[in-house]
Amino acid sequence: MSEKLQKVLAGRGLASRREVERWIEAGRVTVNGKPATRGDRVTAEDRIRVDGRGVSRKRVAHRYLLYNKPEGEICSRNDPEQRPTVFDHLPRLKNQRWISVGRLDFNTSGLLLFTTDGDLAGKLMHPSSGIEREYLVRVLGEVTEDALHRMRAGVSLEDGMYRFSDIQPGRQSDADRRSANQWYYVVLMEGRNRMVRRLWESQGYTLSRLKRVRFGRFVIPSAVKAGRYIDLKSKEVKALYTMTDMKPKS
Repeated sequence: MSEKLQKVLAGRGLASRREVERWIEAGRVTVNGKPATRGDRVTAEDRIRVDGRGVSRKRVAHRYLLYNKPEGEICSRNDPEQRPTVFDHLPRLKNQRWISVGRLDFNTSGLLLFTTDGDLAGKLMHPSSGIEREYLVRVLGEVTEDALHRMRAGVSLEDGMYRFSDIQPGRQSDADRRSANQWYYVVLMEGRNRMVRRLWESQGYTLSRLKRVRFGRFVIPSAVKAGRYIDLKSKEVKALYTMTDMKPKS
């Protein structure tokens, strides 16, 4: 049986389907010595290469991690500024690669999930999965009820209308009260670029801290300190696939 080339490479753990499509468009993928196209279907007999390197069709067991990202790391593998990357802390893989389920920007900390299953990563990131992302934010200045109402109702930004599905006050320390900082928990249903910061900035506020504390049912265990990771257990892996209506892979 033949399968779509994007599905084969994503299932092999090389990248998400969307990223594979970009590789194909950039001419990085060949099938039987010829440049691949997005409509290609392949069988077990076809020879697939990415950047000139052969891709094994042998099935491998996928892996799944939860990582507590500190501030000051990027979520890309390569950076012209040579800044630290989240991938520096992850275990080395052979014939696979880690795929980040979404991204956190350089100054954002907190929960990141990683997997070698590109299909799963793509599904988890897609807005159609309706997975909640919860963040803890520290806001400079007095936050008004009008601003909170607007961010709950929806704000028109340059690329569309966006809103927090929930906003709840966080615990205030004495130091925060003296400095007029305020903490809030906010929830988004999708993870667009800098969306939490952009929604607050649209109301004239600046965030001095931003941490992702939850992705779906997943939270950071207290034992997993910043810069550390844990392998997810079988029950947790099953929950990942359940969130996307996919069947777990052996």
